[in-house]
Amino acid sequence: MSSLGVTGVRSKINTDLKAIIQSIRDNSDLPCAVGFGISTPEQAREIAAISDGIIVGSAIIKVIANSGNVGEYVKSMKNACNDVVKP
Repeated sequence: MSSLGVTGVRSKINTDLKAIIQSIRDNSDLPCAVGFGISTPEQAREIAAISDGIIVGSAIIKVIANSGNVGEYVKSMKNACNDVVKP
């Protein structure tokens, strides 16, 4: 979870995810995917840089509700993640 609270789109994620993910990595070899509030390609890129994957839910529902193009939205999120260079 990227933040505590109710699920949904967020304009900014204020949690120290680097520290949380490092703690998980220190205690487990399992992949670590982060979700909860990720809605923009910029957020996806930021989270993908420090995790093994991102989880997007509410933002896709919002695109569907607004009769948007889900394919284009998902492609923009995927491209943002593909642009990440892992250390």
